[in-house]
Amino acid sequence: MNFSTCRFCNKKLVSFCDLGKSPLANSFLDENELKIEEPFYPLHAYVCEACYLVQLEEIQSPKDIFQDYAYFSSYSSTWLKHCQDYANRAIKRLDLDTNKQVIEIASNDGCLLSFFKEKEISVLGIEPAANIAKKAEASGIPTINKFFNSQLAQELASTQKQADLLIGNNVLAHVPNLNDFIAGLKIILKPKGVITLEFPSLLELMEHNQFDTIYHEHFSYFSYLTIEKIFTHHGLSLFDVEELKTHGGSFRIYIQHQKNSDNYVSGNIARVKLREKNHGLDKLDSYYSFSKKTKETKYLLHQFLTKIKQSGKSIAAYGAPAKGNTLLNYCGIGTDFIDYTVDINPHKQERFLPGTHIPIFHPDKIKTTKPDYLLILPWNIKNEIMEQMKFIIQWGGKFITPIPEIRVEP
Repeated sequence: MNFSTCRFCNKKLVSFCDLGKSPLANSFLDENELKIEEPFYPLHAYVCEACYLVQLEEIQSPKDIFQDYAYFSSYSSTWLKHCQDYANRAIKRLDLDTNKQVIEIASNDGCLLSFFKEKEISVLGIEPAANIAKKAEASGIPTINKFFNSQLAQELASTQKQADLLIGNNVLAHVPNLNDFIAGLKIILKPKGVITLEFPSLLELMEHNQFDTIYHEHFSYFSYLTIEKIFTHHGLSLFDVEELKTHGGSFRIYIQHQKNSDNYVSGNIARVKLREKNHGLDKLDSYYSFSKKTKETKYLLHQFLTKIKQSGKSIAAYGAPAKGNTLLNYCGIGTDFIDYTVDINPHKQERFLPGTHIPIFHPDKIKTTKPDYLLILPWNIKNEIMEQMKFIIQWGGKFITPIPEIRVEP
């Protein structure tokens, strides 16, 4: 694709947010890799003048990005509860029983599908990362280790593998060939089936300055106004939208074939569209002003952490999420500010963050080193982390949340 045109409608792109150069956000390093020159790539988001799809150039193919992926869904208790709540609601709302088929695209380690399997509903996962698909299989979740596209959808449909419920949580942003992917959704969905997709809200990203959720693994960022245009183009209709708190503010959309009128259109849709229009998401001027806010955050965070270090205080971080790597690399915050970070995911421990080379340890290290400040990188689950790490208050430790603005607690 010539990256002067939109990956959906082929119209002209203009600059949205330039975050300089950064390594791939999930390319964690082993110690023997620290002396090898690390590749940095432009991290520049654009917006389409016609459909307002915010998007990044495909710097590296998904096959390279997901070859050995370090994100496992089941390591977040907040996400596990989210999955369980969703499964229970979906089973009730869509009247799912043992005769129905649930398929999840980008099913990760199978944690969501496990809640359907508990109810003896037939499940199938499709997961491109081999190491994660292997873990799902070991947990008893049937998983196809492939990238989902229209070709795979045709293969499954030809063997009568179609979905009564087709799930895609936080996958749409990872898809460079958007039109082929959505064509595949249509193929694999039964005539009376329902698709639910979850993805971060572009309005929340812009309104709350969540520029750190921009990284190379995310090729697209969606408003409701834009996503509706895309699915309509592919003969699919949206009949409900829910606003969620996950990932700093997300949408869950409900989709059916245009020929299927079983599900009535919710009033939520008109309300969400009005809110987005009131914030100017159907006008280019609103997109031009975002870059200024990201620069202000960079300067303020750098100044704030500099003052802490000048006063002789120590700073550690919690978490090794992709968003944290965007934040640290863009803001120029490395080991001169942050002594180390900790993460509950054993696949990240004893490794180093890309770009900044900050070491990653088990959370127990916090108790032995007693840092004065703990910078929360996955700010979207800050309540979970603050509860888990509340013991730092015993020695006067404080939490720092960097997004949407710098906040120190207690």
